[in-house]
Amino acid sequence: MAQSEFNLDHEISWFVLPSYWAKIIVGLISCMCFANSYDGDFVFDDSEAIINNKDLRAETPLGDLWHHDFWGGKLSSNTSHKSYRPLTVLTFRINYLFAGGFHPVGFHVINIILHCAISVLMVDVFSILLGGLQYSSKGRRLNLAPKASLLAASLFAVHPVHTECVAGIVGRADLLCALFFLLSFLGYCKAFRENKEGNHFSILWVLASVLLGAIAMLCKEQGITVLGLNAVFDALVINKLNILELIQKVLHKDKSLENVGLFKKGLLFRITLLLSGGATMLCMRWRIMGTGPPAFTEVDNPASFADSLFVRAINYNYYYSLNAWLLLCPWWLCFDWSMGCIPLIKSVSDWRIIALAALWFCLIALICQALCSQDSHKRRILTLGLGFLIIPFLPASNLFFRVGFVVAERVIYLPSIGYCMLLTYGFSLLSKQAKKKKMLAAAVLGILLINVLRCVIRSNQWRSEEQLFRSALSVCPLNAKVHYNVGKNLADKGNQTAAIKYYREAVRLNPKYVHAMNNLGNILKERNELQEAEELLSLAVQIQPDFAAAWMNLGIVQNSLRRFEEAEQSYWTAIKHRKKYPDCYYNLGRLYADLNRHIDALNAWRNATVLKPEHSLAWNNMIILLDNTGNLAQAEAVGREALELIPNDHSLMFSLANVLGKSQKYKLCFTIAGEILT
Repeated sequence: MAQSEFNLDHEISWFVLPSYWAKIIVGLISCMCFANSYDGDFVFDDSEAIINNKDLRAETPLGDLWHHDFWGGKLSSNTSHKSYRPLTVLTFRINYLFAGGFHPVGFHVINIILHCAISVLMVDVFSILLGGLQYSSKGRRLNLAPKASLLAASLFAVHPVHTECVAGIVGRADLLCALFFLLSFLGYCKAFRENKEGNHFSILWVLASVLLGAIAMLCKEQGITVLGLNAVFDALVINKLNILELIQKVLHKDKSLENVGLFKKGLLFRITLLLSGGATMLCMRWRIMGTGPPAFTEVDNPASFADSLFVRAINYNYYYSLNAWLLLCPWWLCFDWSMGCIPLIKSVSDWRIIALAALWFCLIALICQALCSQDSHKRRILTLGLGFLIIPFLPASNLFFRVGFVVAERVIYLPSIGYCMLLTYGFSLLSKQAKKKKMLAAAVLGILLINVLRCVIRSNQWRSEEQLFRSALSVCPLNAKVHYNVGKNLADKGNQTAAIKYYREAVRLNPKYVHAMNNLGNILKERNELQEAEELLSLAVQIQPDFAAAWMNLGIVQNSLRRFEEAEQSYWTAIKHRKKYPDCYYNLGRLYADLNRHIDALNAWRNATVLKPEHSLAWNNMIILLDNTGNLAQAEAVGREALELIPNDHSLMFSLANVLGKSQKYKLCFTIAGEILT
């Protein structure tokens, strides 16, 4: 079926390669960009989505994946972000099982392979988008733009903005979504063939495309947008609709409306199938997710909490311009753009208005060209390019629902397809006008090499949290979360003095940052700076009254200050807000032990071990308290019970051996002592 004879390659001074060689080269350069991330650690969101996600473990029933969100929480919970991606979590679980635990290499390798596969598929996708859809007499699809498709696929493969998706393990959601997104699009293209009897389409391939779109959505929410793009492609390429002409005919109630192609070749039937499939997916997802909206806070997306519609609209558009800038100049990249990184625009006098004005000037110019150009090929390429740029971005646009971020590099993985397509078309126009085409080709090759270098540098930063967090300090110095994460990383390494500096800066930038207050208070508590620690923790629970960890830490400080009644009240408040809190019960037991309330102490520690059977400190304190109070038989029973659960804990062995020695059970005592020494 000859859908288009237009060929950008005539104007482009670029390499001409057979299809399989083009795919090999694109695959190799995409691998080269991110290969150095293969041995990286679990960083940033990987901790919550993978390490702390119980859905990855074998003891969790597979069926739970279909009722939990991406982070392993219940979708029905009020605190759930409603990110429903069970197929992505399933791949994490398979990784975990095959690796025999949390070994990041296997996770990273799969991400790199997925990006390579997607980049290779892009050669076929761009050949259709830029060259049109045409089949040989044997039903084999022809590549009418080999040079243009190679260039566009190369630009996509080496774009630095993709680093977060590839080097960050949680980015697999975007990679899997993109993979099935492209397969859905290519499957839709396969529905159209040419035979001796004329044009026809395969309903099975259309339905397969809808199914692949559903799989893409189960990997990440953006996947459903492929159905809209398939509809746009059908209208523009298969039916060759002129949108401007169609609008004019509708407005003027032209009787020749049926001649514009709207009712030809089964377009309405296919659109109905796509709409029905999309509606079914949304209904099923809504039913599983529940009717409650996702729970986000003001620091996640401050513009969405603004009272003024004007402020919301201006800032949403400014965010769009920042996303566009990341595509155009992906040099300043950051793992997190929230918490003051991008201050709100509150007045038209803010100079940043220029950015969104420039964005809309370019978009309107492109839309006018896409609608009004007399060149049908130009109309098709620009419309498809804008479609791939805008439609996959819509779920992240705040237009339909509030999202939990300001700017996120991962969400422009799919929209970058449209950007690469428009950039390649722009290069063809420049080549047409340029006298020195080889110099222009060299400039584009230089851009590719710079992007490869930037990918290598950026993926290296994603290999460890220390490098990742520090790289953000120069990009988002106003982001309290960046300073918090740098401080937390330093604290975990034992550098408390430096950690305090960053925690203080985080609190200065965001005076309501309760997690930074809690961590800073903890460090000050350990350094015996109890007065300031109490002030910080008291402020944290005042700002967020249900912050259980801060209540517990406040109790520890109050206990150290010998204000026992207040400490007890703080511990019980923590338990009130977090029912299953073994560490709090442990600290409550210590308080009771200090007050010689031995029975209460034993009960508190017993609660801790019931909630967390491997809580060694609680077990040990029970043994020691029973030993000190002369209850040797009970101490021995508790010690044996503890060692059955934690068989190789030397502190438990030592305490039990001490009890056995006092009970004159020397043989058992020596046996346990020997195990400790070995």
